[in-house]
Amino acid sequence: MKSARLLLPAESEMIGAARYYEAQANGLGQDFLRRLEAAISDIREAPERWPIIQDEIRRRLILRFPYAIYYCDDPDEIVILAVAHLKRHPNYWVSRK
Repeated sequence: MKSARLLLPAESEMIGAARYYEAQANGLGQDFLRRLEAAISDIREAPERWPIIQDEIRRRLILRFPYAIYYCDDPDEIVILAVAHLKRHPNYWVSRK
């Protein structure tokens, strides 16, 4: 199983979303992080499972939350480009590859 590395902007997006959800309801931010971790684990086990949406960039949706993980399956690791809200500024993350 390959390792996964979040780019710094993706890590900031993850933390920001978790803080937002935790402010909305106690425990909701933790649920977001658990589901995100499960999605990353799925990606690490079978990175080719999710669709290519542009060039070599794939997308894995996060259950229950309007977020997706955009990633590249590089030879040595999974590179997570963005943890993006699906309704805000589509494709802002494309230049991160």
